[in-house]
Amino acid sequence: MKLAVGTRIKGKKKCCKDKPRCKKCPVVLKRLEKEGLVERLSQREVVVVDVISKAQLKAARARA
Repeated sequence: MKLAVGTRIKGKKKCCKDKPRCKKCPVVLKRLEKEGLVERLSQREVVVVDVISKAQLKAARARA
């Protein structure tokens, strides 16, 4: 999944509880939104507003 600026991502309805979380998981999108890397368009759709590094994506996908 390419995460360049302007990319739209449509999230899943429900988390599948994989480890690590998938890239379209609603929890991952919420964490990226909190960091200011994506902007929410609707409940399930976001758009990337800043370049997301591999380390930032890995941290958002990690399970506690």
